[in-house]
Amino acid sequence: MKSLSLRQRAAVLSGMILLVLIGIWHLGTRPDVQQANVATMTAEEREYAVFMGDLPADADLGAPVQKNDGFPSPAQFGSVILQNMSDPFYDNGPNDKGIGVQLGYSLGRVLLGYLIAVAVAIPLGFMIGMSPLLYQALNPFIQVLKPISPLAWMPIALYTIKSANVSAVFVIFICSIWPMLLNTAFGVANVRKDWLNMARTLEVKPLRAAIQVILPAAAPTIITGMRISMGIAWLVIVAAEMLIGGTGLGYFVWNEWNNLSLANVIFAVLLIGVVGMLLDQMFAMLQKKVTYVE
Repeated sequence: MKSLSLRQRAAVLSGMILLVLIGIWHLGTRPDVQQANVATMTAEEREYAVFMGDLPADADLGAPVQKNDGFPSPAQFGSVILQNMSDPFYDNGPNDKGIGVQLGYSLGRVLLGYLIAVAVAIPLGFMIGMSPLLYQALNPFIQVLKPISPLAWMPIALYTIKSANVSAVFVIFICSIWPMLLNTAFGVANVRKDWLNMARTLEVKPLRAAIQVILPAAAPTIITGMRISMGIAWLVIVAAEMLIGGTGLGYFVWNEWNNLSLANVIFAVLLIGVVGMLLDQMFAMLQKKVTYVE
């Protein structure tokens, strides 16, 4: 074990923790077999037992009834994963789309709202960071708008924009802009003064200085803001899609909950977490590339 690297030992420990959690899950979801005769049950009781998954639809009259608390076992959850991943891109109508299609709608909304936020936040952050007067003028508005919950904007967006999809994109935009804006302004304002003085000494034009001096120096801070904004955007889109309905992972979670399919809900929740982790890792890799040591 000592010959393994830190990363390998961490992977082994993570695997052991996962196995322990699956074991606890299995023990906690074992069905309670009750020796109740199906023949003695009324038609309504048999129908309810089949609906709740306690009894197969083609059970014999002498079969025991397995009382389940409704939470899926690891085996049931595994079958749900295989079912969803076997054909993730099917489209059978408005309320019957594969998990891949729903994921595509969510990623599309997040990407559009996020890119709009990038186009607004980074140039505005540059101006705020380079102008103390502009910072003092806009800071009160930023501090008032920043703490507002993104979902609080949804009723206003739905009333004014009158489009559910565009409203969801607006919510992503309004929640993504603040970390990028503040981090960009902070990074630009804290660029080393001797670098700026050298650019002035060499008579570098302001636009060229902004691109070749200020932007590389502030890049790590800007990417950090972009990374935080992406995490917030992915967090918010699920709740927004629960409100607007129609498509997306948020709608999928809500629809499966209404269908009493807890296994599909858990699968969607884990998928949201995995996609969020991958998005965060993308920005972490980008952050490493732009980080420099003075």
